[in-house]
Amino acid sequence: MISVRRRDFIKAVFVPAAGWPLSAWAQKVRKSVIGLLGSTSADAYAARVASVRKGLSETGFVKGQNVTIEYRWADGRYERLSEMAADLVRSKVDVILAITTPATVAAKAATTALPIVFEVGADPVKLGLVASLSKPGGNLTGVSLLNVELGAKHLELLHGVVPSTTIFGLLINPKNSNAETISKDVREAAKELGTQIHIQRAETEADFEPAFAALRELGARALVIGTDPCSTPTSNVLRL
Repeated sequence: MISVRRRDFIKAVFVPAAGWPLSAWAQKVRKSVIGLLGSTSADAYAARVASVRKGLSETGFVKGQNVTIEYRWADGRYERLSEMAADLVRSKVDVILAITTPATVAAKAATTALPIVFEVGADPVKLGLVASLSKPGGNLTGVSLLNVELGAKHLELLHGVVPSTTIFGLLINPKNSNAETISKDVREAAKELGTQIHIQRAETEADFEPAFAALRELGARALVIGTDPCSTPTSNVLRL
C-alpha cells in the first residue's frame, strides 16, 4: 500500500498532467534565467527593459515566477563588458540578451554555446556577428537598427542645411566598436561632397568641451555626432 502511494505521489509531482504542453510544464517546474548585458545604465535603457519584460510576460514568462533576469550594466565603460559577459556565462544563464554593439561583441567573444539575442546599431554581417541576415548561423540572432550606416547620410543632410559650410566635425567614442566604420563612411561622404571632415574623439562627457574647442579652432561650423549609446549631446554643439 505504501509503495502504491509512493508511485502515485511521484507520478503526480513529476509527470505532466494530461493535456499540458511540455513547454508549459518545463516553465512551471524550472525557472529560466536571462542574462541582460548592457553598455550603459539601467536608467538609460529603462524603456527597453520594460519592453523586454512585457514581451516575456506575453509569452508566459513572468519575472519572479518562472523567469529571472540577471543584469550587467557597464555604465559606459566598455572595457568592463568582456568580464561581465564572462560572468554571465559562469553564472550559467540560459540566454544572453545583449543591448548595443559593444555588448554583443563582448557576449560573442565570451561563448559559442549559449544563445545570444542582440540589438545592434550596425549591419551584423559587416560586424562579423552573423553569417547572413537570412541564415545567421552560430549562436547569435537579433535585430539591427542600422543607424551606424546613417552617419554618411547625416553629413549629406547637414551639408544641405548649411551648404556654405565646407568644414565639418565628427564626434565619436573611440571605445565604441562601430567607431572605425562610422569614421570611414563619413570620410568617404565628405570626399564625395568636396568638404573637409575633422574627427574628434570623446569617451566621456568631460571630453566634450575640449573636443568642441578643437573643432572651433579647425574652423568647423557644423557637427555630426557618431552613433553611440553613451553619447550625450549638449548645448555646446550649438556654439561651434
